[in-house]
Amino acid sequence: MMATLFVINPNSSQTVTDGIAAALAPLQGMGAPIQCLTLAEGPPGIESQSQADETIAPMLRLAASLEAEAAGFVIACFGDPGVHALRDRTAKPVLGIQEAAVSTALTLGQRFGIIAILPASIPRHLRSLGAMGVLDRLAGDRALGLGVAELADPGITRERLIETGRTLRDQDGAEVLILGCAGMARYRPELEQALHIPVIDPCQAAVSMALGRIALSQTHKPGA
Repeated sequence: MMATLFVINPNSSQTVTDGIAAALAPLQGMGAPIQCLTLAEGPPGIESQSQADETIAPMLRLAASLEAEAAGFVIACFGDPGVHALRDRTAKPVLGIQEAAVSTALTLGQRFGIIAILPASIPRHLRSLGAMGVLDRLAGDRALGLGVAELADPGITRERLIETGRTLRDQDGAEVLILGCAGMARYRPELEQALHIPVIDPCQAAVSMALGRIALSQTHKPGA
């Protein structure tokens, strides 16, 4: 049996996991099979640093239980909780969706914008971007003002996404937009069509990158 790329949603919302799986459907059959999993011990939505940090230990336990059958792992939360810890524990490819989305954005335009869910998410994003050394390429980071559960309402979410994306494009000068939550996956095509600039779903970005790493047998621990 072919080893599997496991995409772990660190919150406990199966609806979010189903949305991630739907967004990744075009990538099925392009290499390792992709399986999306929900972390049962996680909170319903990850909206703060403390919630993100609390998911790390159970996520690491889940990954350890899958190690023998895994081709690689994607942590499907925009805060990338536990990515470095999991890289420390396995030689298999480990991708975080925020890091992958930003790396992808840098190849699609000079300045990128991030659509966050809540204002409280933005400081976490800025810390990560500072660690990556890409703050000079950030056009802006603006919040929808919607929690993870509220993203399930397509009417209000679609309207807020387009409004926020337009502000990032027209006022902040963003040439590329990043959806700053795994729960926004299904809105990417509509937002791209409405704004006419590239829009990155972070789960798609991370899985695309992971499939390439797996195909090339490329790892952060060569020879391990």
